[in-house]
Amino acid sequence: MNIHEYQGKQILKQFGIAVPEGYVAYSKNEATEKAGLLNSDVIVVKAQIHAGGRGKAGGVKIAKNKAEVRSYAAELLGKKLVTHQTGPHGTEIKRLLIEEGVDIDQEFYVGLVLDRNLSRIVLMGSEEGGVDIEEVAHRTPEKIIKEVIDPSIGLQMFQAQRLAFKMNIPAPYIPKAVQFMLALYKVYTEKDCSIAEINPLVTTKSGEVLALDAKLNFDDNALFRHSDIVEYRDLNEEDPKEIEASKYGLSYIALDGNIGCMVNGAGLAMATMDIIKFYGGEPANFLDVGGGASEEKVTEAFKIILSDLHVKGIFVNIFGGIMKCDVIAQGIIQATKEVGLQIPLVVRLEGTNVEQGKQMLKQSGLNIVPADSMADGAQQIVELVKQ
Repeated sequence: MNIHEYQGKQILKQFGIAVPEGYVAYSKNEATEKAGLLNSDVIVVKAQIHAGGRGKAGGVKIAKNKAEVRSYAAELLGKKLVTHQTGPHGTEIKRLLIEEGVDIDQEFYVGLVLDRNLSRIVLMGSEEGGVDIEEVAHRTPEKIIKEVIDPSIGLQMFQAQRLAFKMNIPAPYIPKAVQFMLALYKVYTEKDCSIAEINPLVTTKSGEVLALDAKLNFDDNALFRHSDIVEYRDLNEEDPKEIEASKYGLSYIALDGNIGCMVNGAGLAMATMDIIKFYGGEPANFLDVGGGASEEKVTEAFKIILSDLHVKGIFVNIFGGIMKCDVIAQGIIQATKEVGLQIPLVVRLEGTNVEQGKQMLKQSGLNIVPADSMADGAQQIVELVKQ
């Protein structure tokens, strides 16, 4: 789950991390009003969307008075901001962060992420702050400094100090930078984050260390522990199909292709997408119905896939272990009849009760193309959507 920058900063403040003073605004009048509450000669007007690269895309404006704040707010609100993370369609700006200006001395990058290869949380830092950290990692990977954290003892002060020195943070700022990192690690672990990224972390000419921006993402599987985080969820920033899928316990991610996929198991779902691409097709989604899907789940999965107008065909690829193939077959039949399916449908079933499931599909009288293997199914659906 993602949240907005201003929400992330609210959480950081709870853990004693310094952030610029700011307020959220939903209209140009409210933006002007909030600007009047700030004791600053320079006011920053920042678009709030769940994507990075806002500054480069024109989503961050510097105002010198309330009139400019009002003008920038009017310009940004309702505008579709296109960044490298939003895709070509962009995301509509519906709220702004009105924030005090900061007298920046230097900019740095600090982030925490789970390294799945190491099964460890890793603290990363770089003196190349304020730019796309992905570019830094690609061009000059040696500038990304890492500290691997032992989960039994947590982030140690000496590790934060070592990282700060290697990042070339000036000596007078080291103590505050170390406390910043220790507090950020506390945020990450106590709030079950998947990413905690500060870019940039800045030192100011008055001697402060501040989070000028904040990106916090959270582990969906841990949200039951954090009702306060769930309240930050902005459904306007999420794909309606993904929202609908979550209601039925379906794992769905929209993609840009035209072949809808319904699979059980995340690994098999990824392999299915790969093999569709191998045969020249483009998957329209990742959809994992899980190991114990009911007829209702299968029906809803079909509806969600078909709500994407780009979908020209569907490939169902089921390996029945816990899930029985006859249950899936019944769900497919029910869904096909209920939605009045008009596009090609290829089904590959394997596993528990597979012969029973295949027989049910054959006797349904519906236009369902059977597949003998995953490769056979992928080839068939790619050819059918081309016709």
